[in-house]
Amino acid sequence: MQTPDTPVVTESAYLTLHYRLAAMDGTNIVSTFEEKPATLQLGTGQLAPFLEACLIGLPEGAHQTFELPPEKAFGPRNPDLIQHVSRATLTENSNFGEEYVVGDLVEFSAPGGGRFAGVLRSIDNESALFDFNHPLAGQSVKFEVRIIGIL
Repeated sequence: MQTPDTPVVTESAYLTLHYRLAAMDGTNIVSTFEEKPATLQLGTGQLAPFLEACLIGLPEGAHQTFELPPEKAFGPRNPDLIQHVSRATLTENSNFGEEYVVGDLVEFSAPGGGRFAGVLRSIDNESALFDFNHPLAGQSVKFEVRIIGIL
């Protein structure tokens, strides 16, 4: 039961919680409910911003499930993020002798440093077709959370 003294989640709250991200059919993507709860601080990138936004204002002890459409989750699929990559570029980003299979997740060096990844959709002697959309882009998801403690 919430009282006036019950803490609520703020944008920089340090909290302990159980959470589950699942496909709309209920298939778990990630869940802490069968393990130890997670302890994290909001605003530090430990949870995606759209998941943090669901938590703001929830009281300690809350147990809630959110259904998020693609626009409020990982975004819609972007056809511009399906790109051909030359075999030369693929070779530059590969370990010597590495073989690729359709469905592989391949990491590339970003021009300004860092890394990004794409899923191989097809490959031939000239190029490879990669999908650089987030794997959950275009999908609705369920986000279940139980707030255990707020500091």
